[in-house]
Amino acid sequence: MGFATAIRTCLTKYFALAGRAARPEYWWFALFCALICLAASLFDGMIFGFDAENTPGQHPITMIASFVTFFPLLAAGWRRMHDTGRPGWVALLPECMVLLGFVAFLISVGLAGLIGHVTDAPSDTMRDVDRVIGQSTVILFYAAAIGAALLKLWWLTRPGDEGANEYGPAPTH
Repeated sequence: MGFATAIRTCLTKYFALAGRAARPEYWWFALFCALICLAASLFDGMIFGFDAENTPGQHPITMIASFVTFFPLLAAGWRRMHDTGRPGWVALLPECMVLLGFVAFLISVGLAGLIGHVTDAPSDTMRDVDRVIGQSTVILFYAAAIGAALLKLWWLTRPGDEGANEYGPAPTH
């Protein structure tokens, strides 16, 4: 499968999560999405300036390009996981780890604050405890997210299953 065919296939299957996607289909489309976002970023820079600040609202073309390419790239990754014999939801593993890390951070800091309030510990001591618990939680979950992202990348680069699997027939190249 070539560059143009992969783009056409992925845009045709914009929200399709069923079926399988071969490696070339996914990676050619991923390259296309990266090039679209890079071009959008350059247009934003030419229109709004190339400042060092990330001023919200001054990158509308990039935001639109990212939004438009997000769903078909997610669907292609989902189908790519199917091609390797894995459920499609594992394509969301790194993002889920980041979300779980944020929730765990909020819970741990909240619990540390509650413990400090209940025990009447000195505020300096509790600030230190909050900082250690919060930083430890963030480090742990972001390390897990990086590990999940590397695992996802590994799975995306593996050859697909030979012949049909539980997600359908082998994709044609």
